[in-house]
Amino acid sequence: MSEEITIGKEFKPAPRFRAYYFLSLIIVIVFLVAFAILPAIFAGAPLPVILGIALVISAIAVFVGAWIPMYYQSILYHLTPTEMTWRRGVWFRQTGIVPYNRITNVDIIQGPVMRYFGISDLRIQTAGYSAQQQAEIKLMGIEEPEPLRELIMAQVRGRAPVAAATGGAETSGEEGDVIAELRAIRRLLEGMAGEKR
Repeated sequence: MSEEITIGKEFKPAPRFRAYYFLSLIIVIVFLVAFAILPAIFAGAPLPVILGIALVISAIAVFVGAWIPMYYQSILYHLTPTEMTWRRGVWFRQTGIVPYNRITNVDIIQGPVMRYFGISDLRIQTAGYSAQQQAEIKLMGIEEPEPLRELIMAQVRGRAPVAAATGGAETSGEEGDVIAELRAIRRLLEGMAGEKR
């Protein structure tokens, strides 16, 4: 059982997330051996070629095996009262902020290997990304996804949605400014149409 995730407290993926990545690495290595080394052996390739392929696969395995713990340590999520923040990356760091009022959907994704480890990913869709296949943010390696999804959706339900195209705001004062600007643009356009007649 993982530590309870709450608003205002940073959290990381479950420790089993590392094991999931290591098992995924082993599966990839098995496929590389099956589809690179074995065909070379059956085709009668010279020993130096087979050893070269094995060396490349071994180098990839060592590199990724060293990268997995560093990547796990780099992942950090944080839920604040108004937004979600995240960061990750070993060599190329990524950070992001997603306000709750932009979130449109939270999906739980779990494949068979993830199910074996008892972890899931939460895919967060936002108003600006809803037409795209990929999520704006993915919370990876979550041990108990349902309570986290409900926590996020409770924050979403407590706010008025904001359309991405307008870059709108939660407060009526800012909405009034946008409406006033639109009215000014309308008057300008009407004036230009009147001049052309």
